[in-house]
Amino acid sequence: MADYSIRLAEPGEYPAVGELTRNVYVGDGLEAEDSPYNARLLDAAGRAHDAGLLVAAGTEGELLGTVTYCVYGSACAQRAEPGEAEFRMLAVVPGARGRGVGEALVRAVLDRAARDAASAVVLSTAEEMTAAHRLYERLGFLRTPERDWCPVPWARLRTYRKELPVG
Repeated sequence: MADYSIRLAEPGEYPAVGELTRNVYVGDGLEAEDSPYNARLLDAAGRAHDAGLLVAAGTEGELLGTVTYCVYGSACAQRAEPGEAEFRMLAVVPGARGRGVGEALVRAVLDRAARDAASAVVLSTAEEMTAAHRLYERLGFLRTPERDWCPVPWARLRTYRKELPVG
C-alpha cells in the first residue's frame, strides 16, 4: 500500500510545488541554474490556473512529486491535438524515487483524461530522460517521432502517445 496520495495541489502549496519542480529539473541536469525556463517551472500557480496541477503527498503532507495535466487548447498544452490531453513537468523528488510516485502521477493523469473523454494522452520528454521513457513505455505509451520537436534550438524533445479506451 502506498504511503502517499495523489490529489490536486492546494493554493498554499503552489510555491513549494514550483520549487520542487525547478529543483528536480536543475538537480537532474535537465535545466541549468540560470535557465530562463526556470521561471516557468517555478510558476505552479500559473499552471494550476491554466491546467490541472497534481501532487503526490506523503502521509505527513510532504510533497513527493507533481505533474501538470492539460487539455487541448489550454495555455499549458504544447503538443495535444483536438480531443487529446497532455501532461508536462512530471517531477519526483530524489528521495521518493523507486516508490511508484511517478507511475501513480501518470496513472492519475490517465484517469483524469478518461473522465474528460480524451481520446489519448500525449507528452514530450527530453532525449536523456531514459528512466521516464521506460515508465511511459511500460504504461502503454508509444513513440510518435513524427511529433518530436525542438522548443529551443538546443533541446530536442521526443513525444509519446497513449490511446484511451472509448466510453
